[in-house]
Amino acid sequence: MNSKFITQGAEAKIFSSGSKITKERISKAYRLPELDKKLRKTRTKKEIKLLEKASHVISVPKVISSTDYEIVMQHIPGKKLAFDLEKMKNKNDVAKQIGLSVSKIHDLGIIHGDLTTSNMIWHNNKLWLIDFGLGFESQNIEDKAVDIHVFKEALEARHHKYASKMFKSFILGYQNSKQSSLVIKRLETVEKRGRYKAQF
Repeated sequence: MNSKFITQGAEAKIFSSGSKITKERISKAYRLPELDKKLRKTRTKKEIKLLEKASHVISVPKVISSTDYEIVMQHIPGKKLAFDLEKMKNKNDVAKQIGLSVSKIHDLGIIHGDLTTSNMIWHNNKLWLIDFGLGFESQNIEDKAVDIHVFKEALEARHHKYASKMFKSFILGYQNSKQSSLVIKRLETVEKRGRYKAQF
């Protein structure tokens, strides 16, 4: 089956071929060739590791095969929550499920790095997290708080009308994390810092 080009982000091109998705990490002309190859290889390897680690506690696409710069993984049917979340009658329950899923990967020491509803799919009454390309491993409270801050900002930007209620539901789910109280407290500091910077 021929691959069909789907989209291109800052780091990669995405192709679809039926039940599979191929993520091809693209070369950057502004980098030295050897450095470019090393970075693409390292980041591809890291993303595979994060996907496989996260798969033990949440639903993520299964890695089928890979090369130095490419990951072939399971295609998850359905639209991204960026397009569907506001239309869903159970949007607050979904937001709570997002919080629960994030609490699970945070407890494992995984920071997603790009927690937006564009990287979430609701399929068969189950949440799937996708695109760990900006992710990394950390048990740092600050990193976890920033991860949540990114999600909160994404809600306010994309789903402003329902953002407040959905974020409260997200926090209800996230409270399952062992470090939730510390992370939520640090989130307040992160937000104040963001507001301070915005004034200048």
